[in-house]
Amino acid sequence: MPFVTHEKNDLVYFTSSLLEGVPHGFSTRRGGVSSAPWDSLNLGPGRGDGMDAVVENSRRFCAAIGADAENLVLSAQVHETAVRAVGRGDAGKGLFRERDYTADALITCEKGLSLEVFSADCGNILLWDSATGAVGAIHAGWRGCAGGIVAKAVAEMERLYGVDSGDLRAAIGPCIGVCCFETDSDVPSAMLDALGGDAAAYLTRRGEKWLVDLAGLNELWLLCAGLLPQHIDRSGLCTACHPELFWSHRKMGSRRGLQAAVITCI
Repeated sequence: MPFVTHEKNDLVYFTSSLLEGVPHGFSTRRGGVSSAPWDSLNLGPGRGDGMDAVVENSRRFCAAIGADAENLVLSAQVHETAVRAVGRGDAGKGLFRERDYTADALITCEKGLSLEVFSADCGNILLWDSATGAVGAIHAGWRGCAGGIVAKAVAEMERLYGVDSGDLRAAIGPCIGVCCFETDSDVPSAMLDALGGDAAAYLTRRGEKWLVDLAGLNELWLLCAGLLPQHIDRSGLCTACHPELFWSHRKMGSRRGLQAAVITCI
């Protein structure tokens, strides 16, 4: 199903039709108050941007998608595969309070909590269980993807919340596309080790380099975890191809902002 583009004043963000009725969104770099090189809707703390700007940007984005910034729980991403179940006591961590954890995936069944993960080329996946209401937010760059973080998050939602993976809906947000994700052989080797021959369809040899379909590989993990194909949505947007909308680590380096994906448990 197609992603939906929303524009409110200068703020631009995307939602998935599969998650309709659940407050959620995938941000772009537009519509905030940060100055260059974080201009303008930088949602990532710790980038060199002023924290007052990050908080104001977070309030604007949350207001647009129908979430409460006070109830955000921010990921603390280290490109690993830790999945953290969060509760009411975690509200505000990363934005108004220090984070006392590292985790590239967050899950919850606490009503009113909003989970936030970040990207600037990596994959961001939002999960919603239509039966229990539980939600998840996953940061899955190539290391996390190869490590199976997507399947681990689904398994934790099954274990802790009684989720049936067949009921889960997933939205895969904008990330670097196969058009721009050129790598050495270490990345395809890691994917083949993790996913076997099924990964080959998402890897294309080009001379001494490889082109990698990160969104496709994350979708493959979702299917392996038991999600139904009709319950998976992909934005299809490449962050490296659209500098007017997204920050891209590959194209811009480390002096830049971060996009975010947010979902609220209702």
